[in-house]
Amino acid sequence: MKIRTEFLPFSRPSIGEREVAEVTACLRSGWITTGQKCLDLETGFRERTGARCAVSLTSATAGMHLLLLALGIGPGDEVITPSLTFASTVNQIVLAGAKPVFVDVDYDTLNIKVGQVEDAITPRTKAVIPVHFAGGPADMDPLLPVARRRGIAVVEDAAHAVGTVCRGIHAGGFGVPAIFSFHPIKNITTGEGGMVTLDDEALERKIRLLRFHGIERDAWKRYGKGGDPSYDIREPGFKYNLTDIQAALGVVQLARVEEFNARRRLLADLYRKGLAGIEGLDLPGVPDYPHEHPWHLFVVKVSALPRERFMEGLAERNIGYGLHFPAVHRLAYVRERFGDMSSRLPETERAADRILSLPLFPDMTEGDVAYVCEAVREILGR
Repeated sequence: MKIRTEFLPFSRPSIGEREVAEVTACLRSGWITTGQKCLDLETGFRERTGARCAVSLTSATAGMHLLLLALGIGPGDEVITPSLTFASTVNQIVLAGAKPVFVDVDYDTLNIKVGQVEDAITPRTKAVIPVHFAGGPADMDPLLPVARRRGIAVVEDAAHAVGTVCRGIHAGGFGVPAIFSFHPIKNITTGEGGMVTLDDEALERKIRLLRFHGIERDAWKRYGKGGDPSYDIREPGFKYNLTDIQAALGVVQLARVEEFNARRRLLADLYRKGLAGIEGLDLPGVPDYPHEHPWHLFVVKVSALPRERFMEGLAERNIGYGLHFPAVHRLAYVRERFGDMSSRLPETERAADRILSLPLFPDMTEGDVAYVCEAVREILGR
């Protein structure tokens, strides 16, 4: 095959003139920190998910930190999660003083095996964090009754899930807290940023206080016309508030999310057709229950040769790639603190050395997908 001269990145944000104009208008307005644009983005997420509350934040990691804190999770507690997730989740569990308890995933979809959750619950379990992996929804229907019956919280890791629908309900709309990410590789971006959606108004008030030092009034209320610049703090907090500059970008991105996700679905379908039937390559599975998949990632599993050689072949052909994710139970500090858990996670182990994310973003062309497919066939054919 003829090798392209221009590098094809694994991901690239799709930012147009509408986004540039909205951010420019925000800069010219004189109000660039947390204000009306953040409120507009929060409103957009309430409307999209059906959640009663939404709080914008600097990152999904900030959302996980504040939620664990607000839920009272701390030393001696346990939190159930899959190991195939971004390390940030487990970092926050451990930093809270709690213990991560890993359950296996389905090899095809890489989503949590919901049927294993109840067996992992102990008297110390305080929460379970299902991941909507790559945008494919974890099955919330059987999970939520188990959590309610056993008295544990559910927190949706919806970092991949703007546009994810499970049995007619958008991620974040199941009546439990959900955390979304706006990192540049996600389906919409604010540069960096995140959102927590939830139905518990008392929990929302606590998160709002914790996100900005514990100050009881937002800056735009204190420094706007006729505002009262004084404040009180009942509990110390952090500095996790999103800015209006970022939210201005996010408001336009959210308005375009159906356009973005439709494009992602088309490209994923082209991949599935172009890569079908290759020996030693497993394509991403999809849930067998009703859902809508926004295809945040296209994760293949390579067994025909070592993954390092496969990555070398892609790099030689000017193709980028990602790894989502190194299995958390294999990380050095997790093994040192909590021991070797590999024997309890056979499908996670099976997937962990094979997964690789191929390029997928809305501005890719059909020709880009065809080039990647040709490259994969050539690399694995050798």
